[in-house]
Amino acid sequence: MMRDSRYDVLFEPVRIGPVTAPNRFYQVPHASGMTNALPRVRAAFREAKAEGGWGVVCTGACSTDPSSDDAPLPMATMWDDNDIRAHALMTDAVHKHGSLAGVELWHGGAAVMNRASRLPPLSPSGIPWMATHIGFMGNLRPKVMDKSDIRDVLKWQAEAARKARSAGFDIVYVYAGMGYLGYEFLLPQYNHRTDEYGGSIANRVRFVRELIEVTKDAVGEHCGVALRVSLEELRGRPGQNQPSEAHELIELLADCPDLFDVKMDSSPTDCSASRFSGEGSHEPVIEFVKSLTKKPVVGVGRFTSPDTMVSQIRRGVLDFIGGARPSIADPFLPAKIREGRMEEIRECIGCNICISSWHDGVPVRCTQNPTAGEEWRRGWHPERVVPAAKKERVLIVGGGPAGLECALTLGRAGHEVTLAHAGRSFGGRLTFEKTLPGLSAWNRVAEYRLGRLNEMSNVSMYLESTLGVDEIIDLAPDHVVVATGARWTNMLYSTLEIPVGTLEHANVFTPDDIAAGRLPEGPVLVFDFDNYYMGGVLTEHLAAQGIDVSYVTPAGQASAWTIMTNELPLVHKALAKRNVPVTTLHMVTAFDGEIATLTHLFNGEQTRVSCRSVLIVGMRTPRNELHEALLARSGDLTAAGIRSVERIGDVLAPGAITHAVHSGHKLARELGTLDMHKPYRRDTPFVDAVPDFAPRVAAE
Repeated sequence: MMRDSRYDVLFEPVRIGPVTAPNRFYQVPHASGMTNALPRVRAAFREAKAEGGWGVVCTGACSTDPSSDDAPLPMATMWDDNDIRAHALMTDAVHKHGSLAGVELWHGGAAVMNRASRLPPLSPSGIPWMATHIGFMGNLRPKVMDKSDIRDVLKWQAEAARKARSAGFDIVYVYAGMGYLGYEFLLPQYNHRTDEYGGSIANRVRFVRELIEVTKDAVGEHCGVALRVSLEELRGRPGQNQPSEAHELIELLADCPDLFDVKMDSSPTDCSASRFSGEGSHEPVIEFVKSLTKKPVVGVGRFTSPDTMVSQIRRGVLDFIGGARPSIADPFLPAKIREGRMEEIRECIGCNICISSWHDGVPVRCTQNPTAGEEWRRGWHPERVVPAAKKERVLIVGGGPAGLECALTLGRAGHEVTLAHAGRSFGGRLTFEKTLPGLSAWNRVAEYRLGRLNEMSNVSMYLESTLGVDEIIDLAPDHVVVATGARWTNMLYSTLEIPVGTLEHANVFTPDDIAAGRLPEGPVLVFDFDNYYMGGVLTEHLAAQGIDVSYVTPAGQASAWTIMTNELPLVHKALAKRNVPVTTLHMVTAFDGEIATLTHLFNGEQTRVSCRSVLIVGMRTPRNELHEALLARSGDLTAAGIRSVERIGDVLAPGAITHAVHSGHKLARELGTLDMHKPYRRDTPFVDAVPDFAPRVAAE
């Protein structure tokens, strides 16, 4: 295929100081959950992006000193020779494909708790980050930095930059964003200093300028130096000589770095989920930067559309198309644009499951790309599937996310696949969920897979096909894969924080009822202990239809788990916009059709609330009837030549869509091989250069 010429601009080389990026696709620094403890996993993960055409591939935050310690959250380090060796694996892998490798050197300042190093956090004025999320809370407050501390941080930055050069990096970052140390000097809320580092914006910029200068001195003419800076808060502060302090910051530093990497201030706005923000949402904040500097500018915006990318370049918003989430969802996005295969792009759905991986401290996961983080651990390539040694006939029952992914991967391996789905359209749970507020982009999970499946002659797909055991025996495939999903229950919640008992009443609903078009009569009380998006989204859905609705949860916040996906503040704003009352730390314990009884989770106090209906968004159980019926007739299956019956997705274990997709992919990769049920490969850190910390006795 030939690329459309209007996309040629995306493949122009761009200089970054002394180095040149081969194109405008720039994988900006982002957390991968891999760190130096998993150097081979990390190298393979980043290599996939370089192979897929990203011209620049960067690390996530990389600490310059033990005083910047984010444990137990995953962080990389650039402290010693072991770290140099670990990072060199990545740079070698990236360079193999002609891409540049960047490293985001980072000092967390007051935003880290130094739990492992037990060193006092550092801060311009001793102002801590008082986080609301327990994972970021701590009770060690930061030390006010004196001049010697400032000199130390500058020295650590320079030393880390020299190590980065030794590790083979082409671009070295100064980080002044997202609440970390450089940002703390820029922002008056953190910086109360009265010396040359505080007060005016010109003074507050001084520390960041010095970080850039020492980095440039350290890497010489070998590496480009990038400044990553958050502009959202400063854009809202009026400037003295410019429209805002963000404008003044860029003007003051216009000639200092070789590249500006511009972003927002907090995760909910910087990495906003598609439920709340569309593609290119950063533009209103960062659009001015190129007017004040001749240096190249990179920014993000969950870019998946080539036309949007070209627009950003042509209109002078950006020089590089930054990608974090889109580069995870499709490491080969640039290659597909280059080769005119746009319809094959696996577009990011903006669910932010990748971000939850960092909070969980594990290698990155992706709903769209089940191979993310598995390139080395399981040997999975994002675009290639090893041809099956023996082509077999596989029947998949259920065309939801798990079934579609399984069919696609089996088809790519060369098997003869039949996909039978009982519904009128493929997609399973997405058929309904895509219609809920903000979730339309999630249907890309089904759309991408259906697009590829429709191109395959070895895959047959059937709708409105309810299969029983007899029909399956008549078809006599070699393997049967059951992907029949899960159902929501009307189970309640106990003080032991587990589902227990059921709430029986004609006006008790579950999400399955809403999906079937059965709407409750208001006032409706939504009782949510699923804690992910469904309770909050269904509350919005009902309120949008004019139904009086309130929300109750035993958790401390609405949709509490969405703190992991950066959505929690936006969920509460959305519910407030709909005037939905939110009650936390309470359980529904009774309902008689007119009154619901709420019981406080901890002290047992009861409250009576008037309502006509209760919607329980709590526990799901597998739709396991077909699987159990198949197992009950194992002799008949064997006689028909059916060698295995497997379950995938929610019928195996109910979870998020990402779990279903990964489950379907894993089974398809391993079906009929010796890898079935084998563990993944375990990575290990480099520990050859171990410093001797044993106490020494001075010679007499």
